[in-house]
Amino acid sequence: MAEIKLAAEARTEFGKGAARRARRAGKIPAVLYGHGADPLHINLPGHETMLAVRHTNALIGLDVDGEGYLAVVKDVQRHPVRPQIEHVDLLLVNKGEKIAVDITVHIVGESAPGSIHLVEEQTLSVEADATNLPETIEVSIEGKQAGESILAGDIPLPEGVELLTDPSYTVVTITEPRGEESDEESADSASAASESSAE
Repeated sequence: MAEIKLAAEARTEFGKGAARRARRAGKIPAVLYGHGADPLHINLPGHETMLAVRHTNALIGLDVDGEGYLAVVKDVQRHPVRPQIEHVDLLLVNKGEKIAVDITVHIVGESAPGSIHLVEEQTLSVEADATNLPETIEVSIEGKQAGESILAGDIPLPEGVELLTDPSYTVVTITEPRGEESDEESADSASAASESSAE
């Protein structure tokens, strides 16, 4: 996805009190780390950051007091009750650099009539260019029959994306709904009921 630009400022105050003051001012405390450099503590703009982190593995173009950085979101700590971001961890990246990330599995299509699908793995671990990370990986279940499964190694990946998850891991299983009688069983039950009432 396209780079999301955020203007940030270096933090000069630390501790819980400073973090609370930053959040009251509409900012989100964050730390930028990576490439062996000392962690850079910053404050991000609250609203823009909340919109940015909705995108999985979003590429963030940071302007920190006039200095530019590229980063991806590695962790978002949220308030346990309120819809509020408490802290963000950002990983420093370079153009052309490959990094390992977890990508959400997105199911497309419909399995055969009378079957349902169970997602066994919600994410796949992949290695990809830091500036071209996919938000999701599509897994098609179109026409799949009960008893079939889709393994990690079966899933086509975008160009330049390499699978790190074990290829033999089951990602999706196609099965029959549990607790429901088949048409044949239903017909047998109806037949038995009618014979019983006729006696």
